[in-house]
Amino acid sequence: MASHDERTALLVARIASSLNQRLVSLTADITDVLYTEIPDLRADRQLLELLGASVEGNLDTIFHTLQHNIAPENLEAPAAAMEYARRLAQQGVPVNALVRAYRLGQTNLLKLVFDELGGEAVEPELGVPVLERIITVMSVYIDRVSQQVVAVYERERERWLAHQSSVRAVRVQEILAGNEHPDAGASAALNYVLNQNHLAAIIWAPDAGAGDMLAKIESAAHDFSGFMGAVTDPLFVAADRVTGWVWVPLGTRSAARRDYIELREFLLDRHSELAVAVGGITSGPEGFRQSHARAQRARALAIAAGKNAPVAIAYDEPGVSTVAMLTEDPAATRTWVQSVLRGLAADNENAARLRETVQVYLANNLSNVAAAKVLDLHYNSVKYRVKRAAEERGEDFTRDRLSVELALLVCQWLGPAVLTPDQAKGGHVGGQ
Repeated sequence: MASHDERTALLVARIASSLNQRLVSLTADITDVLYTEIPDLRADRQLLELLGASVEGNLDTIFHTLQHNIAPENLEAPAAAMEYARRLAQQGVPVNALVRAYRLGQTNLLKLVFDELGGEAVEPELGVPVLERIITVMSVYIDRVSQQVVAVYERERERWLAHQSSVRAVRVQEILAGNEHPDAGASAALNYVLNQNHLAAIIWAPDAGAGDMLAKIESAAHDFSGFMGAVTDPLFVAADRVTGWVWVPLGTRSAARRDYIELREFLLDRHSELAVAVGGITSGPEGFRQSHARAQRARALAIAAGKNAPVAIAYDEPGVSTVAMLTEDPAATRTWVQSVLRGLAADNENAARLRETVQVYLANNLSNVAAAKVLDLHYNSVKYRVKRAAEERGEDFTRDRLSVELALLVCQWLGPAVLTPDQAKGGHVGGQ
């Protein structure tokens, strides 16, 4: 007479064999449940067939393990299950959807086992051992295989992201260089529509010793994009370990949020260690290039300005585009500023106060009264300062007013980089 264990094993094998004979229909049923209950698995209809192959492979392995009393600790995930995990990783489906599929599949398979067991004439003393054996095998198998497919998923996700990032960076560089006329294929490769309005920006960590900041910069890129009113996800490309390029998709919108005071407050609150240079809004593939080029110029100005630069600088802010062009030859710009302002270009508090007064005075059409209101001074104080500034310069501001206004604007942005070191501080005229 067969022993208790032998009878248990025979009953387990009979149940598994009966279920395996219905493999095709059971696969379809469980696949349908997973596809219906887990929304993330519906992201790509083309993966449905591969999902079915994965389910079938897992069921077939479990049934054969039970039929032939194989130790589940030695089993490997079916090839179809591995490939399905890779494809989910490539599609960006969250890994928790994959894990949930195995748990939900196990739950539904247990229901089938209970139904099958209920149809058998089972001796009372075999009921619990049979269930224990089946549940143990299923649990060990699902735990082992789910770990394997998650590991495959994570390796593929890392590889795929690195590949996509590399491909994206190459395509972006090609477009920026003007080496190709971007088409629908370029948009697909970038996962970003080129035929729309764009707002490009450059985000970087001013502290050169900040280490690898790319994760923070990419997070800031998404925050910035949302703040500026993006219609979909931005395009982000890493330029180096402390710099990222971002394009904000605006669709058909010809305007974005332009309150740069609010933007600076937002960035200081959320990403205080980073700086942002914003290009203007442009359209189409050529606009994709132009907005980025403008952001590059704005960033060059911010770097030249050093501590004078705000946390966010925009190309379309008054004066930025003009001064940005002058940063391309800093030595010539410094010489020109000092030749225009002469003594008024001294790097000291008194000269700075006079420059501010003259700048406001000229902006208000040479009105002492209007300038006084802006500066919150008595108009006689403005009149006195303007007179003193003219003396420092060696002439008044009416003959070459445009040059003076531009030189003052450059001083406002670049500060000490274009000023004459103060003799009282031990410096030398002309930056020598």
